[in-house]
Amino acid sequence: MPDPETKRRINTARDILVGKVPDPKSQVEQITIALIYKFMADMDAESEEMGGKRTFFSGEWERYGWPKLMRSGLGGHEVLALYGEAISKMPENAGIPTLFRDIFKNAYLPYRDPETLKSFLKVIDEFEYDHSERLGDAFEYLLSVLGSQGDAGQFRTPRHIIDFMVEIIDPKKDETVLDPACGTAGFLISSYKHIDRNNRDKDGNSTLTPDDKGRLAKNFKGYDISPDMVRLSLVNLYLHGFSDPHIDEYDTLTSDDKWNQFVDVILANPPFMSPKGGIKPHKRFSVQSKRSEVLFVDYIAEHLTPSGRAAIIVPEGIIFQGQTAYKQLRKMLVDEHLVAVISLPAGVFQPYSGVKTSILVFDKSLAKQSDTIGFFKVEHDGFMLGAQRRETDKNDLPQIKLELEEYLDALRNKEDVSEIQPKRGVVVEKEKIAENEEYNLSGERYRDTDLVTAAYPLVPLSKVARVKNGFAFKSAEYEDDGLRVMRIKNVQKGEVVDNDPKFIAKNRESEFADYSLKAGDLLISLTGNVGRVGRLKVEHEPAVLNQRVAHVELLKGSQCLLDYLFALLNTERFEADSIDASSGVAQANLSSKWVGNYQIPLPPLEVQKEIVAEIESYQKVIDGARAVLDNYRPHIPIHPDWPMGVLGDGCNLIGGFAFKSSDMQSEPATSNDRKVLKIGNVGKDGRLLLEGIQYHEFSEKLERYTLRTGDAVVAMTGATVGKAAVVDQELILLNQRVGALRAKEGCLQEFILWLVFDSKFYDYCQRTAGGGAQGNISPKEILKYPIPLPSPEIQKAIVTEIQAEQSLVAANRELIERMEKKIQAVIARVWGEEETEAE
Repeated sequence: MPDPETKRRINTARDILVGKVPDPKSQVEQITIALIYKFMADMDAESEEMGGKRTFFSGEWERYGWPKLMRSGLGGHEVLALYGEAISKMPENAGIPTLFRDIFKNAYLPYRDPETLKSFLKVIDEFEYDHSERLGDAFEYLLSVLGSQGDAGQFRTPRHIIDFMVEIIDPKKDETVLDPACGTAGFLISSYKHIDRNNRDKDGNSTLTPDDKGRLAKNFKGYDISPDMVRLSLVNLYLHGFSDPHIDEYDTLTSDDKWNQFVDVILANPPFMSPKGGIKPHKRFSVQSKRSEVLFVDYIAEHLTPSGRAAIIVPEGIIFQGQTAYKQLRKMLVDEHLVAVISLPAGVFQPYSGVKTSILVFDKSLAKQSDTIGFFKVEHDGFMLGAQRRETDKNDLPQIKLELEEYLDALRNKEDVSEIQPKRGVVVEKEKIAENEEYNLSGERYRDTDLVTAAYPLVPLSKVARVKNGFAFKSAEYEDDGLRVMRIKNVQKGEVVDNDPKFIAKNRESEFADYSLKAGDLLISLTGNVGRVGRLKVEHEPAVLNQRVAHVELLKGSQCLLDYLFALLNTERFEADSIDASSGVAQANLSSKWVGNYQIPLPPLEVQKEIVAEIESYQKVIDGARAVLDNYRPHIPIHPDWPMGVLGDGCNLIGGFAFKSSDMQSEPATSNDRKVLKIGNVGKDGRLLLEGIQYHEFSEKLERYTLRTGDAVVAMTGATVGKAAVVDQELILLNQRVGALRAKEGCLQEFILWLVFDSKFYDYCQRTAGGGAQGNISPKEILKYPIPLPSPEIQKAIVTEIQAEQSLVAANRELIERMEKKIQAVIARVWGEEETEAE
């Protein structure tokens, strides 16, 4: 990772550009071009200091030199004209290497604001080319902003997944390495670092010779269809020590110019979005298709040397789609290339996409001699699978790497792999995979002796219940009343809700009798947030089922309780399994057939009743505790003898400072930087939301805007006008449109807090705020809020009583957590797993 100062510079440069260049990719391009411009000037200066000559900015190009651009007295419009002309003409400069000319190809300045450019170049001027690894790390940090999906369906691959794939393929110093859809060259750089780490002596010194390094530079190649990505990958490799990187603008799927080039190692996460009408590939592919995912996998398989290896990220369509091209491809892979499949959790590409993917591992020499394929399942990759992707201690990748290495070593040594029983996977005979000629590559399908050893016999859900899909009702059929149509959006985690009811005519009840629902029915979402399970409420009747929702209906004589099924399926386990089994790129889709085949433990009815009763006892406690949290509001009884006043009589309101976004960064660059509290950081339940908070350098003039512990902060703009929270830490700066309330002498700060946390204060602010859709309330209006003003002694007594109540209320949160752990422990016992219960 780059040092804080470098990150600050990069963030500042982006903040300056964001008003004129909102697209992150364009911001990265502008910073890239400016950095290379500056670095060429640095290299010229270094050459001159060493007794050599300037080569990049000499002769007619001297007028464009960086010092000329940055000299004092040069007006803003002159800087704009000189810089814009320089970057557009730089590809014509014969004095710079082809690499740099390629970087400047088609470069231009996308805005004409001289002040923005001068501020931007001032930040770039702080960077220096120093031949160190710091620049490579800094550029990788800059490239990390390119996380959103590109036009061709590409997603930025998380660094830890790239490194994992490189480690399992283990490229060697004398091998050729290719990424045929290289993006910003992340796989190539990770491969180079891997080789460098594995070629050091006991003192940590590199054992790579100059010839080795020269060979490495020649052996690493990348292709990309986008000239922008080619430019970025060239710079990335250059800043990581590749003086002559080999990245070509090349369409891997439609051009056959490089078809006869083969390599030892391929690592890739290709884009898998096919344009409307499909790809129009050349005719040299083994599998004929217009789908990019089929063609890319085919290309990689066909361009390995006889002993070549590859790791490639693929969408779920490759794993089980039934079209002919997919089956032909899988057959070829199973017969000649594939040694392992690693299923990744759906959240790996969050927050940019919830797409479900797997890693295919190729080893041509091993695949041809082996009769088996290893399937491994990643449930945790070291990061939470939500949008924030926070680091966690749950990480299956190291274990899977060890188990995969054990399996591959056994193949290399021609050992009996039937003895290998991975904890996170299963080894399957190729003969079994080929049985129905589907060549399905989903490891879940082949778990005859499931990874989970259930405490009771496992049976498919279809043995005890019918799983049926809903009807495709058209929006044109909806009416104001009648039969309620239950849709995907109605199925939430653990419940069915209906905040936006839709109906069809009541007289059509007999027509849709097959799709009718009753209170207590179990519904499962099959599209989008797949695997969510809810139960229909009485108030939803009469109701019918819409498409992409499954209705689980017990079979007659079934030896299963519906309450037991709900307890078993309304779990993170079932939701995670559903996500793993789903298909689709834009959004996940789950088949009702898969739900019917889902294996569940089935205890005797009497045991099911006991399990349900135990879970219900815990759930009642949870429901009661939640009711307390939902309904408790601190109440201050007003005695008629108390004097009345306004909020301004009891406290002062301190306004915030108008911080510029261009002056803030997402992380502290120095110990002098402080958090800046904005409206969005004023959270519910009186708490601050500090996730994603920004930082600003502190100075003496900002002292008056520094918050104190115990301050009440109030949102003064937007939909949340009147929302209040308490400041629970020191050294936070206050932004504009947030007010801080501090008690005056004779009034307790805690008393002020409870006054503004009261729903009456929020209602007052909402009523009083002007400004239409974007509500605004002035400090003057806030301080007019009517309040009681009892004596300090009475205030203290009131605060003491409320604090005691708050302590009791807070205990309910802990109680909920404990009861939820007990429910999880019950379900774990049913599956035959150990789960530590709350004591």
